[in-house]
Amino acid sequence: MKYLDEYRDAASVKALADAIARRQTQPWTLMEVCGGQTHSIVKHGLDRLLPASLSLIHGPGCPVCVTPEAIIDQALELAARPDVIFCSFGDMLRVPGSQHDLLTVRARGGDVRMVYSPLDALNLAREHPERQVVFFAVGFETTAPTTAMAVLQAQRFGVRNFSLLVAHVRVPPAVETLLSAPDNRVNGLLAAGHVCAVMGYTEYEPIAARFRAPIVVTGFEPLDILRGVLSCVEQLEEGRAEVENRYGRAVSREGNRPAQALMEQVFEPVTLSWRGLDAIADSGLGLRPEFADFDAVRRFELSVPKTASAGPCRSGEVLTGRLKPFECPAFGTACTPEHPLGATMVSSEGACAAYYRYRRDAA
Repeated sequence: MKYLDEYRDAASVKALADAIARRQTQPWTLMEVCGGQTHSIVKHGLDRLLPASLSLIHGPGCPVCVTPEAIIDQALELAARPDVIFCSFGDMLRVPGSQHDLLTVRARGGDVRMVYSPLDALNLAREHPERQVVFFAVGFETTAPTTAMAVLQAQRFGVRNFSLLVAHVRVPPAVETLLSAPDNRVNGLLAAGHVCAVMGYTEYEPIAARFRAPIVVTGFEPLDILRGVLSCVEQLEEGRAEVENRYGRAVSREGNRPAQALMEQVFEPVTLSWRGLDAIADSGLGLRPEFADFDAVRRFELSVPKTASAGPCRSGEVLTGRLKPFECPAFGTACTPEHPLGATMVSSEGACAAYYRYRRDAA
């Protein structure tokens, strides 16, 4: 298949892995910040092709996984209301809050619906003017433009029974927080190609310079990822710290300007807590004051619930690269996809789900 098979060619993968091994002369630790890349690495065993002294660790690359428990509890409260149709992408339905998940609310009679786009939720609001329709807006900068479009359409057509529970997150502030940590051991990063396709990569340039850490934009197939690893290793070995684009077939330096304009029209940066990283300034997207009527937190006067201890779940450490999934005592025993303790075992981009599916023998 064009643009797929050629990026999984076994001979080319081996040649790149050999080139990385020849170029590396000292230990390095690289982090990918995309759950799709994590799954590709684990599925294809890319890390096992590399020298043991070149470590690949997994970062907060899954927006479902980094959504804090407090926001999920707000979602559960909304979904249980009899006057609400609560709409969400499928991955969020099984993410546990402090007590249960959205599927449990639906089993108890809540009107919880899986949608493929925020515009689907908007259409439901137009079809059911007697009900309140809330869309759970989760995602990186990749999905925020479509959410912004839904808000603008709701405003344009005067749809007053539509609102958002917003949990959109911005990647660069989280990267900066990770690199600022006192125990940081990340030498270089692989940036998410889909995010950069929308946002470009100019925001990463001052981060790479400040922390002396190369940041390489990569795609999701084995050759994409290994080319990104090779670029990171070459920079580190040469003492450089720059932003490089190794996903030129999809990413430009400036990104998608019309999509950015949509986001900027509807959203503004806000402080948001990430699972495993706590509150990060400017890492979330909140509705601008002129669109505050579409804010479900304001409309339903939701409080911010206090979150309890995560118990045996150590997903926060997995999301910050401090722990590999198989190093968590609950992995594969108390915590499985059928009975997940945390979001990283639920999401299709979660690191724990990747290891459970492809590498339960990792330990």
